Amino acid sequence: MPTFPSFDGLELTYHISGEGPPIVCLAGGPGRASAYLSGITAGLPGSTVIRLDNRGTGQSATPDDPATYRAAASVHDVEALMRHLDYERPVLLAHSSAANTAMLYALRHPHRVSHLILVAPSSRLVGIDVKDFHEALLLRTHEEWYPQARQAIDGWVGSSTMAETLPYRVPAAPFYYGRWDEAARTHAESEPEQISLAAAEGFYEGFDFDAESLRTALRQLPVPVLVITGELDPFPTPSTGERLAAVFPHGKSFVQPSGGHFPWLDDPSVLAEAIHDHLKSGGAA
Repeated sequence: MPTFPSFDGLELTYHISGEGPPIVCLAGGPGRASAYLSGITAGLPGSTVIRLDNRGTGQSATPDDPATYRAAASVHDVEALMRHLDYERPVLLAHSSAANTAMLYALRHPHRVSHLILVAPSSRLVGIDVKDFHEALLLRTHEEWYPQARQAIDGWVGSSTMAETLPYRVPAAPFYYGRWDEAARTHAESEPEQISLAAAEGFYEGFDFDAESLRTALRQLPVPVLVITGELDPFPTPSTGERLAAVFPHGKSFVQPSGGHFPWLDDPSVLAEAIHDHLKSGGAA
């Protein structure tokens, strides 16, 4: 796999597939190897897709300084990758917690990316909470897996550290997929081996940004932004995604019908059409 040195000399790995205009993809978790994101290529046809293994995950090296796992430091890893790739204003796509990194990067380097695509994004950076989490869980009461998964997700919510959530994540996983089929089970069961606990816990360490100031700055961002949420995703919910999209001057929200937290698994063709339309239209709301 190709590698490059980041801002502190640490060797990071990226994966590249497909042909066409480049889309740089940031994995979330936080602290999960980008292998879980590999299926998103089906939702990005006609593109060169670059997936970054965040430091300490996948095939990237592990840093000596745990402070470099922090969200603010991850921006420097993205910039090192961009300089290494030397693409002219690629699309930047971020999933889940990586949306925080992508927003920080776009603020710092607004002329380095052509479009920003935030898939099932965390909006913690800008102080937007998920207000209808429990209501979203109730949408799945008819599912046979609901009682066991509900018990697990309640345990997850009651945990105070990433390490404490680990026993609950796979049992609670059905809530995060539009369909709890074999593909979803396989995807969910791969998470424990793909998670770096140090990277996961380090990402939000010292996460004390001024949300109001960042929202003000993002209202001036000259980059078209597409916020994608799944209709059935409890975190973030569609309403959360709509509130986040409204922060940007060129923001647009798309809710994937019957989708979950990983919409490329639910219906990659619908995801591909939404992204294609956004890029073709220039992202205007």
